[in-house]
Amino acid sequence: MPLIKTTAMFKKAYEGGFAIGAFNVNNMEIVQGITAAAAELNSPVILQCSAGARKYANSRYLVHLVRAALEVNDIPIALHLDHGPDFATCKSCIDDGFTSVMFDGSHYSFEENIAKTKEVVEYAHAHNVVVEAELGQLAGVEDDVNVSAENAHYTKPEEVEEFVSKTGCDSLAIAIGTSHGAFKFKPEQCTRNADGVLVPPELRFDVLAEIEKKIPEFPIVLHGASSVIPKYVKIINDNDGKLDDAIGIPEDQLRKAAKSAVCKINIDSDLRLAMTAGIREHFKAHPEHFDPRQYLAPGRDYIKELVAHKIKTVLGSEGSAPAIMALVNEY
Repeated sequence: MPLIKTTAMFKKAYEGGFAIGAFNVNNMEIVQGITAAAAELNSPVILQCSAGARKYANSRYLVHLVRAALEVNDIPIALHLDHGPDFATCKSCIDDGFTSVMFDGSHYSFEENIAKTKEVVEYAHAHNVVVEAELGQLAGVEDDVNVSAENAHYTKPEEVEEFVSKTGCDSLAIAIGTSHGAFKFKPEQCTRNADGVLVPPELRFDVLAEIEKKIPEFPIVLHGASSVIPKYVKIINDNDGKLDDAIGIPEDQLRKAAKSAVCKINIDSDLRLAMTAGIREHFKAHPEHFDPRQYLAPGRDYIKELVAHKIKTVLGSEGSAPAIMALVNEY
């Protein structure tokens, strides 16, 4: 099966009250762990590359790694550019075989964002590629994306209909309280539950509901949606790491979002934590090892475990691959 666009994925996700996981990839082991979990659970998956991943691994290598995953796993896979900063980057990925690109014009004025997004959409659609755009700005740090809390702002529901209509984008990333990175919130922003665990502020589901009213049945995307799973943070800290006060988005809130118009949920930091946990744990137990295959394999195993958990518990996309594959030729 070839790489597909996200169109059929999002149609089924919207109808079925689930979301597609968009997982960031940087190397072979991460691609293998993600797709092995998705294949076992018969789930579609979006593999996405950030600017940092393209600098590290080269876009061509990543494309071929993802194509190799298609040869091994019979599931729908889309290849997506995460946070494309300009037309040239989006064009390069489209020309390299990506089936979906994100143009992030959220730091521009509303008018500039429309104009620049529209330019990307016109080129992408001419090459049978879909475009994700963004309105509102998430705080946090991820690769080349660095937005301070002072500069972050929620998406304005009154702007989305005009933006979507004028740009022709195919999905829209919004800001409702998620944040990039593993340190999404400061402890003083959180409350403690009965078990003493820090709980961050709830996502702005009221903003999401207003956006749904403005653009019904339109696919919505959540960035910065890692939960910073305590298990992997503990493994890292127990094996000479230092990740104090790493706080993520509660998974029950993400599941609630996935049951609404949110059709794509981005996950990156949780993958990094899982990979690092496996590697640190292995080195602590086997300080004599120096073969990369020895210490990367446990990281890959934790990646697979994490993705399976997300598909079943957070995304709800388990078993949806056949229905999506049946729709692919229509889109």
